[in-house]
Amino acid sequence: MSLLRTKPFKPDHGNERGLKRVLTAWDLVLLGVGAVIGAGIFVLTGITAATQAGPAVILSFLVAGFACACAALAYAELASAVGGAGSAYGYGYASLGELPAWIIGWMLLCEYMVAIPAVATGWSGYVVNALQSIGVGLSPLLTHGPDWFGSSAAGAGLINLPAFLIVLVIGLLLASGAKASAMFNAIMVAVKVAAILLFIGVAVFHINPANWSPFIPPLEVSTTDASSGFSWEMRLIDAIKYGLGLGAGGETHFGVVGIMTGAATIFFAYLGFDAVSTAAEETRNPQRDLPIGIIGSLLLCTALYIIVSILLTGIVNYRELNVPSPVAHALLQIGQSWVAGIISIGAIAGLTTVILVMYFGLTRVLFAIAHDGLLPKFFAYVHPKTGTPVGSIATAGLIMLAFSGFVPLGKLAEIANIGTLGAFVVVCAGVIVMRRTHPDMPRPFRTPASPLIPALGVLSCGYLMLNLVTFTWAAFGVWMLLGLVVYFGYSRTHSALAINAP
Repeated sequence: MSLLRTKPFKPDHGNERGLKRVLTAWDLVLLGVGAVIGAGIFVLTGITAATQAGPAVILSFLVAGFACACAALAYAELASAVGGAGSAYGYGYASLGELPAWIIGWMLLCEYMVAIPAVATGWSGYVVNALQSIGVGLSPLLTHGPDWFGSSAAGAGLINLPAFLIVLVIGLLLASGAKASAMFNAIMVAVKVAAILLFIGVAVFHINPANWSPFIPPLEVSTTDASSGFSWEMRLIDAIKYGLGLGAGGETHFGVVGIMTGAATIFFAYLGFDAVSTAAEETRNPQRDLPIGIIGSLLLCTALYIIVSILLTGIVNYRELNVPSPVAHALLQIGQSWVAGIISIGAIAGLTTVILVMYFGLTRVLFAIAHDGLLPKFFAYVHPKTGTPVGSIATAGLIMLAFSGFVPLGKLAEIANIGTLGAFVVVCAGVIVMRRTHPDMPRPFRTPASPLIPALGVLSCGYLMLNLVTFTWAAFGVWMLLGLVVYFGYSRTHSALAINAP
């Protein structure tokens, strides 16, 4: 039963662990927007419309937003009641036990450590293209890392210098203090939201309602056998996914099924809002501000995504949007090349804030796990002047600098998705469990219609996990096996609960 020992419920309302409470509700909303609105709003909306849902991509956003809202409401309840920098890890420790908490913490570390270098690589590509557009070129040796596995279509180089530098700069910024990081994030959010508003302001005068017809294009099924050449296990998984309406190999398009496959794809555009909950110990009034930050940022982002989708499919036919930069392509089609250029600036700002907020979340989760003794105490070291976990920032930064500059992540970036969805499932389940185990616990925010909403969160996120490819599950399995080795080899005996047990 020691594997299921729970951490005593004790909301951290003070500064016992050294982090400074400097963030407001508005800072948290902007952190959420910084994490969720990245380059995806300029890319994912158009490609999903072209390949899966047509103009009904709007409905895909509503479906994905509902699944995400279930998790957001659960996060808001546990963040306001339990608090702590560990987010889903901490909630799992209080409700489900130590081993489940370790598993979810390990999943979160996987999510952030893989996602951040992957986003940094995308940031590098945007910056290199922007520099080339003004006549400044960088050598391929300084824009592509070594191709260790022969997987890079772009060729090999010595180091991806832009990706390396952005991770280094963001790490130094985070070490300087949470408030400084929040102010920088606010500036970058303002830039990218301004780019989105500029697109909206231009596109609204070029709408052709005929482009929205048919709103839900008829079902199309590719004749390509996505499972040919694969094992019977993979064909079985594809058959199950097709039966659930996900489409074997993602080859089903349009119709109601296309709306659902679009929702499964679009869901990943929302990932990152959960990082807001990792700021619990640095928020001035966490019981009030955390629910505002989590739910407010989700509502704002959903509104922006839907508005962009409506306008994008209104100014050009949805079948023209299956291009690397659909928003820029649509603007060029209506003769707005100068706006298309500004959109690239918004994309760079968007990716910058995604890196910042995810890096912030990673270091706080790592700090919380180490503070509980499940990882070495060095990770929990807080600088007395800045009030930031510099031990976690430095160690995580070194790992991600290596990944960003020298390792082509490729498909490994996909396992970030499964880590996030797993966290959502645990948080939703944690609300149900803690309503039973701690019925009298003060809850400044209560998830409405519980246990229905949390249960829907578990089911919807589990449904989306089924849409992940076999490779993702295999890579995730290897990561989790490594995590179990670390837990039984170190964490279980060094746990603060184990050391302090009578």
